[in-house]
Amino acid sequence: MKKILPPKFFQKPASAVARGLLGKIIVRKSGRKIYKIMIIETEAYLGEKDLASHARFGRTKRNAVMFGEGGCWYVYFVYGMHWLLNAVTENKNYPSAVLVRSGVLLGKNRRIINGPARITKILKINGRITGKPISKKSGLWIEDWGVKISRIKKSPRIGVEYAGVWSKKLLRFTLQERVI
Repeated sequence: MKKILPPKFFQKPASAVARGLLGKIIVRKSGRKIYKIMIIETEAYLGEKDLASHARFGRTKRNAVMFGEGGCWYVYFVYGMHWLLNAVTENKNYPSAVLVRSGVLLGKNRRIINGPARITKILKINGRITGKPISKKSGLWIEDWGVKISRIKKSPRIGVEYAGVWSKKLLRFTLQERVI
């Protein structure tokens, strides 16, 4: 049974949401096209104390959406060329989020999509989705198709060596079942 995840799903600790998103389906309606990607890898970012988080320096124009209530999108631009997709989690004024790192493109061209920039490229996502709700209303939502998850690998996040001890925390979650 397909069920759209409600805002309440995202109003939990980022690490719980990051694990909970594995096996869920991101659905993107763009014009007449609908894209679906099963999430197989995520990373959690845990607020201002997390030195790998965009919130580590407090609220800025770029990260302000992270300080809102869980259940909306945080999309940001990196390296002057890539958009990255995050789900805002937890409660208002506690800036945490979950980065969608990898997935499986569903449908006729089924394949693994490794890398958060590739995900946003396929889903035709840019900064205009930032702050919008994770719902059909925004054209970008997440569905639960009842996929049962039994094995999740925890490992350090990628590309955050500058964060010292926070770079070694096991906040990257990867689905270990065969999905393709």
